[in-house]
Amino acid sequence: MTATHYDLFVIGSGPAGQKAAIAAAKLKKRVAIADRRRMIGGACLHTGTIPSKTLREAILYLSGFRQRTFYGKHYSVKERITIKDLNFRVVSVLNRELGVVAAQLKRNAVTVLEGPARFIDPHTIEVQADDGKITATADHFLIACGTRPAHHPEIECDGSHVFDSDQLLLQGENIPRTAIVVGAGVIGLEYACMFSALNVEVTVIDARPKILDFVDEEMIEALSYHMRRNNVAFRLGEKVESVDVDDRDRVVASLESGKRVSAEALLYTVGRQANTDKLNVEAAGVTPAERGRLQVNGNFQTQVPHIYAAGDVIGFPSLASASMEQGRLASCHMFDVPFKHTPELFPYGIYTIPEISMVGKSEQQLTDAKVPYEVGLARFEELAKGQMLGDETGLLKLIFDPDSRKLLGVHVIGEGASELVHIGQAVLSLGGNMDYLRDTVFNYPTLAEAYKVAALDGLNKL
Repeated sequence: MTATHYDLFVIGSGPAGQKAAIAAAKLKKRVAIADRRRMIGGACLHTGTIPSKTLREAILYLSGFRQRTFYGKHYSVKERITIKDLNFRVVSVLNRELGVVAAQLKRNAVTVLEGPARFIDPHTIEVQADDGKITATADHFLIACGTRPAHHPEIECDGSHVFDSDQLLLQGENIPRTAIVVGAGVIGLEYACMFSALNVEVTVIDARPKILDFVDEEMIEALSYHMRRNNVAFRLGEKVESVDVDDRDRVVASLESGKRVSAEALLYTVGRQANTDKLNVEAAGVTPAERGRLQVNGNFQTQVPHIYAAGDVIGFPSLASASMEQGRLASCHMFDVPFKHTPELFPYGIYTIPEISMVGKSEQQLTDAKVPYEVGLARFEELAKGQMLGDETGLLKLIFDPDSRKLLGVHVIGEGASELVHIGQAVLSLGGNMDYLRDTVFNYPTLAEAYKVAALDGLNKL
């Protein structure tokens, strides 16, 4: 078959691939995007961000978790919650989002090819479609193939007793009463919180002595406290040696320290493996690093200048929001469109219960850099809106320069943290200071009012 030529060929249709393809298409470039069958939208849509966050919302609603401040810790909307109840909401949202993604690509005249893709040489790609092999050449390539759960050779994720994060979603019929989560990263902690909201007793095991070391310590201390109150036990600094199923049909995790932890189910969430091993990238001259990740420069170029990479395949921060921007900026660089890259102002959202979000510098970063700072705090329980929502855990922290009063960092834990952080992000982006937040009139009652309260608290310390 004669090869079709494109200006840009994108491998992977997750957030990075979508935005790169659409950005190039809007520049009147000829663009194709390839992904595995029935995986248009990528892992973000099918097994990652969208289903897991929808699952979280379903759990928070059906469990009555958000209303327990008023109606008691045993209150729930539905007495017996099943996988089917949770599945209903997840499938509904997934199908709608799939339609949105397909419509965007079609509207922008992006050619969509379904089937696994692999490089033949630096300028040629082959896609194994249902009706045979399709060969294409391109001036530029973007690798946005994403990642999958990493597995331990001695720990088999059978999808029955031991799960990875892809297998866990909507599997089985009944929700377990006890669970072990191996790995205290973002994914592990998010699922641990979801389990605990369903009154599942959870044990989190991680070889590291601290959880989420890139997050402000005060936020982590607060999260740990609230998770423990919700029946989550932590076994940090502990390494899992083996996992077995005993004669009572329970999963038993044996630790290096000699401890044995048992539960009805185990979720294994220790890292992610990039999907580059399926692309034959070596034929294109690209050499993957540890766990298949690709190294890129500030313009998202790999070792081969016309081959770019973006999204989870290049590693941290592995956020859908950051991936979208990386894909867009990669397209801008390919086609000589000026752009500004400010990763230091990317917000982070961690959808634990309570959720955490942040942007800018943390206290630890400023201390290490020997930069003086002051802090202003606002507790949601002191806000009228916080009382209405029953949020007794929320906290907004503003970090600022005591001399110039310039805002340096924003950290939030509590209801709506991932939405609330964007006010601080806008002020940071524009170089604003605490006087602006003190003098701004916010709607009342709102959680946004926390910015004024925190600004006054911080300025009073001066």
